Amino acid sequence: MELMVLLNALVTRLLFVLHSLIGIWRVTAAKKEPKYWLLALLNLLLCLETGLTLKFKKGRGYKWFSPAIFLYLICIVPSLWLLEIHHGTQYCGNEPGAVQANVSNQDFNQSRDSSRGSEGTDHHIIQTAKVFVNQLSTICETVWTLALHQTFLLLLVVGRWLLPIGVEITRDQLSQLLLMFVGTAADILEFASETLDIEDVRNNYALINVILAVWTWSMLQFPLDLAVQHIGCKPSASTRRIPSLLLCRYSAELWNIGVSLFIQDGPFFIVRSILMGHFGIFNQMLVFFTAKNILVVTLQLYRLTVITLDFHATILQKSRKGEVSCCPCEPYEASTHATDDQDTEMKEFVAFPPKVKSQAPSEDQ
Repeated sequence: MELMVLLNALVTRLLFVLHSLIGIWRVTAAKKEPKYWLLALLNLLLCLETGLTLKFKKGRGYKWFSPAIFLYLICIVPSLWLLEIHHGTQYCGNEPGAVQANVSNQDFNQSRDSSRGSEGTDHHIIQTAKVFVNQLSTICETVWTLALHQTFLLLLVVGRWLLPIGVEITRDQLSQLLLMFVGTAADILEFASETLDIEDVRNNYALINVILAVWTWSMLQFPLDLAVQHIGCKPSASTRRIPSLLLCRYSAELWNIGVSLFIQDGPFFIVRSILMGHFGIFNQMLVFFTAKNILVVTLQLYRLTVITLDFHATILQKSRKGEVSCCPCEPYEASTHATDDQDTEMKEFVAFPPKVKSQAPSEDQ
């Protein structure tokens, strides 16, 4: 079992490093400057985290936070920024793409035929690999950038699934978290691809930076596991305050609402509203997703209102009954204490049975 945990931890981090290196390779090919290979040094942070996790945590995860996911974001996000900013020097048309693909296929066939007559098998493998890499280089930048976006979000979900879980999160909670991540990743990909493909946005360097900044901000929810874990409540003076009690009972729900309002749907709605209101950019998909963001924000505010009213009703009900509790999110703790008291009273009752007064004999007897 421990071997599988270590293997999953290593394989997942190797996938992260490989994907970030592919992104750096595309940046270097697009910019045609080898200095961008220095971005590969960011992977040293992930290697350091791997060593520390294997040494101190035996490969298992941490509570509420995944350092591997966070460092993977640090490694891959700069490459995607550079590719999006450099976007536009090469377009996917039928003529250039077809010509380059045909040339690459001819080179591949020629190298394969020539290698058949050669004596060395190693030379054949090396030549085939070179031709394959050259053929990948002929793919236009827009396709590469979109493919990196898609594989990036897929690898976030699959990587979180493969990473060993800690003792603080159950497999049921992990499955819920992964389902949330799938829906979140689809919304984030739609936001980036739909807004950055608009021609007026591509001609505005400031808008590109704003959209990428909001996109990066929305990615920060992936390293956190607070969406499925409740914060424990300890019997202290500070936890008797109303905000602390509310956070204690509805920590996961409040985190989901906060993510939607301040990290995802709220910022997406603001960006899309600016595009339509200030820059006059309208299309069918932009209007649809703006309406979708409005609906989600409204429903989240409604959910917050329902939670607040339910919590207020619970507090009033307990205060009327005269119940004193550290936290209304732990109803079973009070019942357990009550059961223990009842068991103690029952044991005392059995050990020292009550004395029954004898009745005086009647006069008739």
